[in-house]
Amino acid sequence: MPRSRTAGFTAKIGRIILAGLFVTTLWALLALILKKPFLPSPIEAASRFGQKIADGTLFVHIWASLRRIFIALALAGPAAWALGLFAGRVKAADSLVSPLVYLLHPLPKVAFLPILMLFFGLGDASKVALMGLVIFGQLFVGGRDSAKAIPSTLIDTVLSLGVKGGGLLRWAILPATLPSLLSSLRISLGTSIAVLFLSETFASMDGLGWYIMDSWSRVDYPDMYAAIIALSLVGLALYLALDAIEAAALTWRDTD
Repeated sequence: MPRSRTAGFTAKIGRIILAGLFVTTLWALLALILKKPFLPSPIEAASRFGQKIADGTLFVHIWASLRRIFIALALAGPAAWALGLFAGRVKAADSLVSPLVYLLHPLPKVAFLPILMLFFGLGDASKVALMGLVIFGQLFVGGRDSAKAIPSTLIDTVLSLGVKGGGLLRWAILPATLPSLLSSLRISLGTSIAVLFLSETFASMDGLGWYIMDSWSRVDYPDMYAAIIALSLVGLALYLALDAIEAAALTWRDTD
């Protein structure tokens, strides 16, 4: 990684740490002022987080949540992006597919959870399908719009060099749409984590969403906040991973 990118990444980590310190300070002040059982101090929550990491409890639920996210991403992501690129470059496909996606995409995906549970049962399949809907809609729209926005001059230039078929996809379409892919993926991951939390509160026995609500029902608030910390760290790790992929893939573009 070039020195400028390393410096940018270091600065980003520094800003994240400062934001974390700000939230922690505000949390500590509220806990000190309110003195309520449902708002333990950050030190108490962090201590419980450390305990649950040490005994492996949180790792079980972190892995359960990550497994669902990765399966949904693997199943829905490539299909959505490929279909979006196809619709963006072929008007007939756009006219056929886009109205269906635009009809369903604005609907809150959690509204489909009862239907998905009837089709796929109460296990992981319905939860993965729900997140797949979130990921599919976002990546399809991003792929379609970015493919349509490719300048015709770029395509003509590549064609004039004798590039055809798969070469056109490799040297023109994919590089031009990759920034949009990563942006759409970042948005869809954030939304899918929120949807995952809700889906794991239904008919589950693992996952961070289930563990948070289980701790709440047991009135074990330090446990609850420990799981919330874990969920936030999972989201942060996924975002940083995407940033690293973006920095490696888009070496021609300056990134912050």
